[in-house]
Amino acid sequence: MLREINFDGIVGPSHNYAGLSPGNLAATANAGAVAHPRAAALQGVAKMRANLALGLAQGVLLPHPRPDHDWLAALHTDYAAAAPFLRARALSASAMWTANAATVSPAADTEDGRCHLTVANLVTMPHRSHEWPATLAQLRLAFAHPAFAVHAPVPAPFGDEGAANHMRLCASHGAPGIELFVYGATGGPFPARQHLEASRAVARAHRLDPARTLFVEQAEAAIAAGAFHNDVVAVANERVLLAHEQAFADRAGVQRALTALLPEAEIVEVPAAEVTLEDAIGSYLFNAQLVTPPDGATTLIVPEEARANPRVWGWVQRHLAGNGAIRRVEVVDVRESMANGGGPACLRLRVVCDPTTVDPRFLVDPSRLDMIAKVIERHWPESIAPESIGDPRLIANIETARRALLEVLGLEELG
Repeated sequence: MLREINFDGIVGPSHNYAGLSPGNLAATANAGAVAHPRAAALQGVAKMRANLALGLAQGVLLPHPRPDHDWLAALHTDYAAAAPFLRARALSASAMWTANAATVSPAADTEDGRCHLTVANLVTMPHRSHEWPATLAQLRLAFAHPAFAVHAPVPAPFGDEGAANHMRLCASHGAPGIELFVYGATGGPFPARQHLEASRAVARAHRLDPARTLFVEQAEAAIAAGAFHNDVVAVANERVLLAHEQAFADRAGVQRALTALLPEAEIVEVPAAEVTLEDAIGSYLFNAQLVTPPDGATTLIVPEEARANPRVWGWVQRHLAGNGAIRRVEVVDVRESMANGGGPACLRLRVVCDPTTVDPRFLVDPSRLDMIAKVIERHWPESIAPESIGDPRLIANIETARRALLEVLGLEELG
């Protein structure tokens, strides 16, 4: 039986605020603040519990080895000798945002009837550019079944940021869909991270029907305002597309193409006059999980910051009162992730498949989340201050914590 499974990244024990991501306004604004890895990881576990309570299927992807000694060795240094800016990039916990792990095309969309995943190269940002080998190792383990095809990344210099710049609309998760690849051409003062040629390469790798594949340009104004990924200004689920009025360079063209290919599509556009780009980006209204629980009521899972913004929450309440496409809104606390620039949608990778074809060690239920939470409570650092990232005791703690998690999940081969 096909289901959509949300694979959340477990927030790693090295979670810290180094401000490494130009264009991500939250990350740069909080550079130098004290981070709380234990609280961050437990907030992520609580979000997964809430998803399970809604009746959703839930999986996990694991923190990467940090510091990344292999990456530092390729730079002919080690953690003790590395310059501070290299230490920060080697210690980054940004792999927790699994929306950037890969692009996923369900079997219903592909020529060979397999679910295809292409790991993202993330070449635009140095601290993320060395994530893909560890991500690829996890994906090839979790999705080793013949029902899947897992691809290596698109080569540099064509930047690919994964599912954060990819959307899919369909009548139901198991039905053939329309896949939208959102790329950037220009971004004002900030880099446009998703390249058109990378998107085209992924579509070819996944053997998608060109007639049902759209390549959509993200609006320069959105990138310049801080929408470093499309999922900061738009999200889709089954028939519903929720997008800010200024998300796309050619909003009318996107709407025409979608309704021609999927007449039952419901496009919910949030007017800039009601919610500005600044409101959208500050609240992460769109960096939400748009999901279909078993009761069929399309549900939007938003961060607390969306409820705290009067204009954003006012729009949400008006939409619900008007019996719109979105029937329910759930609020979650992911403040530690938000402060580093990642909301509920950043923390998850969506995969439509038969759960029995997935390595069960990557799937969770409440008891398995209890096991994970106990490891976090025991081993994750309570806090990381910027001046502590060179402390050998902290590094030993981080490495011990990850090994403990691998052991309790039976995934020691990822060590």
